[in-house]
Amino acid sequence: MSRPSLERFLPDTEATDALGRALAATQPPQAVVYLHGDLGAGKSTLARAWLRALGVGGPIRSPTYTLVERYPIPGGEAVHLDLYRIGGAGELEFLGLDEAGAALWLVEWPERGAGALPAVDLQVELAVRGAGRTLRLLGMSAAGQEWVKRMENQDDLRPLAE
Repeated sequence: MSRPSLERFLPDTEATDALGRALAATQPPQAVVYLHGDLGAGKSTLARAWLRALGVGGPIRSPTYTLVERYPIPGGEAVHLDLYRIGGAGELEFLGLDEAGAALWLVEWPERGAGALPAVDLQVELAVRGAGRTLRLLGMSAAGQEWVKRMENQDDLRPLAE
């Protein structure tokens, strides 16, 4: 079965911010998002823009060293994880994560927590291309597939062909 996907080009930080706003505006009430990409691909930048669009004020810290940062958002809590520094999924039990309380999961380096994370709704793949980034959204659940369809109508995101 083919999963709905969407590919776009993000030429600069402003485009990444626009993507964060679009994802925040179209997200379902409960969402688990896996953020994929090499170091420097823009995962934390996207997460920061997304959280800002959801109304998070004050500093939005990268969870690179803390592994997890939590933020109050409408409808609950956002959990932003960066699993780059963990050795395996077994280490997640020490982070005190509770699936029930989070309305939004933003997980960087999710492959390092495989089997211990909640099921993914939306997979976001970012890659460096010149001075910009390529983006691929992949709906992994029924909610994620509907989300990708809603994102297709976001006019401020440029097609990948550019």
